[in-house]
Amino acid sequence: MRRALFPFAVLLMPLAMPGALGQIAGTNSPTGTALANRLVGTWELVSYKVEDKETGTLIDAMGSTPRGRVIFTRDGWVAFNLEGSDRKPASTDSERAALLNSLVAYIGRYRVEGDQWVTAVQTAWTPEWVSTEQRRTVRLDGDYADVTTPWRVMPNWNAGRPSRSHVRFRRAS
Repeated sequence: MRRALFPFAVLLMPLAMPGALGQIAGTNSPTGTALANRLVGTWELVSYKVEDKETGTLIDAMGSTPRGRVIFTRDGWVAFNLEGSDRKPASTDSERAALLNSLVAYIGRYRVEGDQWVTAVQTAWTPEWVSTEQRRTVRLDGDYADVTTPWRVMPNWNAGRPSRSHVRFRRAS
């Protein structure tokens, strides 16, 4: 009987070792459960660049000194508020509308799949995102998280052409 159980014990051992299944061989960035655990907390926006799919050009979509936070909770909520550089109070409706071009904000439940987190968006700065899933690939390097979106058309930049975002965060807490 002991001999028959040994192979199963060997197969189950990684499940008892925190993070053992959350690493991809040969990388330092966690995945799965290990990534989910490392994401929990508050992250400060460092940079936000947008890559044009057709030309490969990188656009400083949020300017040179963007600000913002993303907060991941242990119970599966994520909240984003990212703002472009040099935002000024608006005094007209057109100025208020223009401010949306330098904003990304949404809240929802998230889950981790491999090296990605997927957010089921419940509220957002742009109504098109509500009730959608937003998928982000993330690579952790010390106190930094480098995030890449899939190719898509964003409602607020790149003139309706496909692009993807490259976002860098630094752990704030």
